[in-house]
Amino acid sequence: MGFSNLKDSGIPFFEACEMYTRAANMFKIAKNWSAAGNAFCQAAKLHMQLQSKHDSATSFVDAGNAYKKADPQEAINCLNAAIDIYTDMGRFTIAAKHHITIAEIYEAELVDIEKAIAHYEQAADYYKGEESNSSANKCLLKVAAYAAQLEQYQKAIEIYEQVGTNTMDNPLLKYSAKEYFFKAALCHFIVDELNAKLALEKYEEMFPAFTDSRECKLLKKLLEAHEEQNSEAYTEAVKEFDSISRLDQWLTTMLLRIKKTIQGEGDGDLK
Repeated sequence: MGFSNLKDSGIPFFEACEMYTRAANMFKIAKNWSAAGNAFCQAAKLHMQLQSKHDSATSFVDAGNAYKKADPQEAINCLNAAIDIYTDMGRFTIAAKHHITIAEIYEAELVDIEKAIAHYEQAADYYKGEESNSSANKCLLKVAAYAAQLEQYQKAIEIYEQVGTNTMDNPLLKYSAKEYFFKAALCHFIVDELNAKLALEKYEEMFPAFTDSRECKLLKKLLEAHEEQNSEAYTEAVKEFDSISRLDQWLTTMLLRIKKTIQGEGDGDLK
């Protein structure tokens, strides 16, 4: 039953809200996700008619969660509707959480990394505004990883340096700072060897603990191998590092991109 029929039916809106919600939950039990999403969506619109913003937002989120299992784009539409309400109410932390959910749908279901980046950035902005710096950093690190994959190295470098600087003075987080400076240096390295050398010097000066890290030692070996255009020495340094700290997919990709800048290494691998 849509709005036009409802107005003529004599059923009060608040009762209709309950009916739609009950129907949505029954559809969920039956795993009919599209019908559940649609019913929650109708409930959300009726809650708005009743000026019940919080209930409307909750129903839009419920609709989004149901649609996630059947229609990712419709899930995004519903979550965006919830976000509009939450931001209007000044509930930025919860809005940020739903931006992350949308980003994850773009990552996993729709494979649109540019849009995933945009939603992670928006979430980070909202978290920063609410002084939730740890949550903001998590979103920014996602942005940096994807930016580097898309060859937007300057953007990635700025984020890694910013998060590294923010964490290096925190006793609980400083262990992670070396990872962020390492990743920033790799992005520099892909663009320009001299930039990477200068960046490395800067990071050691800013964060003396970085000098003794395995990441810093690896960077120095890679820079030396690259300067000598010695692909065997480069590969050996990577293998030695990997034997103790397993390289993830992102690091492997970046290290391969650097290796390809050594002469004669068109389609080389790290073996």
